[in-house]
Amino acid sequence: MKSILTITLFIIASSVYGQKLKLKVVGQKDTTVFLIKYFGKGLYYADTAEIKGGYVEFDGSKQKAGILGLLLPEQKYFEFVYNNEEVVLETKAEDLQGALKVKKSEENKIFLPYVQFIGEKKSESGKYLEERKGLSKDDPKFTSLTNKIDSLNKLVIDYQNKLIADHPTTLVSKVVKMSMDIDIPEAPVDEKGNVIDSFFRFNYFRTHYWDNVDLKDDRLVNTPVFHNKLEYYFGKNMLVQHWDTILNYAYQFCDQLDPKSKTFEYCVSWITSTYGKSKIMGMDKVYIMMADKYYCSKNADGKSPAFWMTDEKLEDLCEKIPVQRRLVMGAVPPNVSLRDTTDVQWKDFYSLNSEYTILYFWDPECGHCKKTTPKLETLYQEKFKERNVEIFAVGKAVGEDFEKWKKFIRDNKLTFINVAVTDPLYKAAMEDARQFVPKYTTIESLNYQTTYDIFSTPRVFVLDKDKKIIAKSISVSQLEEFIDRLQGFEDLPKIFPPDPEEDEQMH
Repeated sequence: MKSILTITLFIIASSVYGQKLKLKVVGQKDTTVFLIKYFGKGLYYADTAEIKGGYVEFDGSKQKAGILGLLLPEQKYFEFVYNNEEVVLETKAEDLQGALKVKKSEENKIFLPYVQFIGEKKSESGKYLEERKGLSKDDPKFTSLTNKIDSLNKLVIDYQNKLIADHPTTLVSKVVKMSMDIDIPEAPVDEKGNVIDSFFRFNYFRTHYWDNVDLKDDRLVNTPVFHNKLEYYFGKNMLVQHWDTILNYAYQFCDQLDPKSKTFEYCVSWITSTYGKSKIMGMDKVYIMMADKYYCSKNADGKSPAFWMTDEKLEDLCEKIPVQRRLVMGAVPPNVSLRDTTDVQWKDFYSLNSEYTILYFWDPECGHCKKTTPKLETLYQEKFKERNVEIFAVGKAVGEDFEKWKKFIRDNKLTFINVAVTDPLYKAAMEDARQFVPKYTTIESLNYQTTYDIFSTPRVFVLDKDKKIIAKSISVSQLEEFIDRLQGFEDLPKIFPPDPEEDEQMH
């Protein structure tokens, strides 16, 4: 037993020792340098060391397989493949990537010549493309240059296929295969030779898009190639940029991944954060529903699928998701039933028999609201009212704001529906809400700021006849253009031209 244990420990120790990254940069002054790594497209610091006499060494056993790089001062760096083997590389300070030589590393003996070959062919192809610009397709020179470009492309594909065939077990071969497009068959034709389905090739490409990618291999996430594939797949060239379409494909894609893998972590994180930052109206639905499904739910182990997140961060992220989930595009938001300016009559927007309803939250003391609200009245009087478009405005009217709210409505002659948690209602509800709930209203209505996640005003939601959200967070000019277009009046002159400052404030 002792001899076996000793041998095992010796093998482990030798393996760890053998994973050194020894890098030499001829002509480099002594300084601090960094080992950098990819996670998707992002470059991150992986380790730090001092380069002396042009030589630096890192412990590779601390690193995950993928593409690494050596970062020198002035943001200069070169890249190489690491796949749990000893790596010995040498280059020159004045030409880091071009002068790079492999002293030891089977992966990089394949990778670096490939990178050099691709670079050369890309440069040649670029020259031909530039030369072809401006030429007519009927010009013989255009045909000649096109043939040269096609020939270069074939050389690249032949090189890639040979590399994959000759080195099937390497990480490099998987990275190269991942970068290659799939072969798309010709569309089927009828007996007369006419194409049966004009979308066949596109649909085939989208369906088989991931065929060349081993989604079970986490090493591939540690390369920028994987990110580029992911970004293209969810981009406008592949998917209609509509929240429900994006979500449909996001669910299909993420659900096929190992939920404990780094690939799952990267893909879920990237999709969620990307659409969370989107400026396109409605794309927050992707963020909210992804967060709900992959962060704020529980898996079979009773834990969040987002294993990479701390409990504290999950709590912060998921706190408002139940509220926000009811405010996404296509959802029917909670009804609001409150008193109008008489402080006697109760009104709610579910009862409105309107083709469209504009749900508007505002504050009589809000500077932006003071500009927006009178504009809404103008739109209501001159366009919306006669076209069965109602405005249901919920104002802030507690405390001193009660009289300010009523005064603003009088001064600006607002004729659309105005309701609020009036000051008398607020005080009475604080004593005993049961006198109003459920006979006249709901707890959600009395707490509308929480129900509708009102963190700033004004806030706009546009609802269809079924009270589903079809637009939100849009300015007055955008609202006018949107409703005109929906009702077939897109050619009507606009009362309010686009206002970039106002448009920006509403997002």
